[in-house]
Amino acid sequence: MPQATATVADSADESSPGRPAEPRAAAAGSDFAPLLRAARGQGLLDRRTDRYVLGIAANLAALGLLVTGFVLLGDTWWSLLLTPPLAVLWTRTAFVAHDAGHGQITSDRRTSRLIGLVHANLLLGMNEAWWNDKHVRHHANPNHIDKDPDVGVGALVWTQKQAEQREGFARWLTRNQARLFFPMLLLEGIALKIYGVQFLRRQPLRERAVSALLLTAHVALCATLLFSTLSPGRAIVFALVLHALFGLHLGLAFAPNHKGMEMPDPEGERWGHLQRQVLTSRNVRGGILTDWFLGGLNYQIEHHLFPSMPRPNLRLAQPLVRAYCADIGMPYTETGLIESYRQALAHMHDVGEPLR
Repeated sequence: MPQATATVADSADESSPGRPAEPRAAAAGSDFAPLLRAARGQGLLDRRTDRYVLGIAANLAALGLLVTGFVLLGDTWWSLLLTPPLAVLWTRTAFVAHDAGHGQITSDRRTSRLIGLVHANLLLGMNEAWWNDKHVRHHANPNHIDKDPDVGVGALVWTQKQAEQREGFARWLTRNQARLFFPMLLLEGIALKIYGVQFLRRQPLRERAVSALLLTAHVALCATLLFSTLSPGRAIVFALVLHALFGLHLGLAFAPNHKGMEMPDPEGERWGHLQRQVLTSRNVRGGILTDWFLGGLNYQIEHHLFPSMPRPNLRLAQPLVRAYCADIGMPYTETGLIESYRQALAHMHDVGEPLR
């Protein structure tokens, strides 16, 4: 297999803190350089701010309509019927915050951060600084056991070596992690908020104050809306169901991307950008509904190769990337949605095998 040797930043670009750097084709003979030139030549890296403006406005309007409907319904269990569409819109909101962190919406760093703060901290109660810190490290070294926080030891583990070190309840959890994966996603919506609050102490004082203020505002606004409309019991149930569905939807969107794909050997040969991003990522094929459900991130290979490429352009870049990988003999993984989950769960099941 040809070795990719493109010069790439392994962390955020110094001019854009908190944002994965766009690969630089400094090495004239690199495998990635021709692909990058082709993508730029086709205008695929150009911002599509107008598309994002329309999408953000539509999402906010839909959120407003649902909140209005919630208030008009009043103190009734029927309000729970609003939790699925609200969870879907919260996930769309998370996608906007994700894209802002990558600089996909605008090249202006301050505007991008403002969009991220409003959508993540204020609307979702999720600290965008925590997410960007973790996500930058993931993009720099996807599926690298020592460098990618997404495959570090947590509630789940991703290698048999990690599994063998588990003890007590964690050991039982690892033995059964494949069958528990989707149920555990029901807790992800709350976990994301907890991680964000914990990250506050790592932020600079001024940034911490802004983040904390917006996170507090989110809790205050949600609590006021819930408890002024519903009885305490119904308000708590509504919040729990909403967060469970939000975590499930978000997890379903991100789970197919890397789980069960190649994991670079920490002691092995250093991979170049093309190899590092393509071999560790999985695309999910499908039509308009699949693209919408997964937020366009089902074009995960293209997203990892070009992190600042606007999400609407990922679908357009796929034929170019797929053909280029075929030309140089680089494996390009693409599956259906159900098959992507099967592969991810099979990997988690295999990891727990030594404990069974």
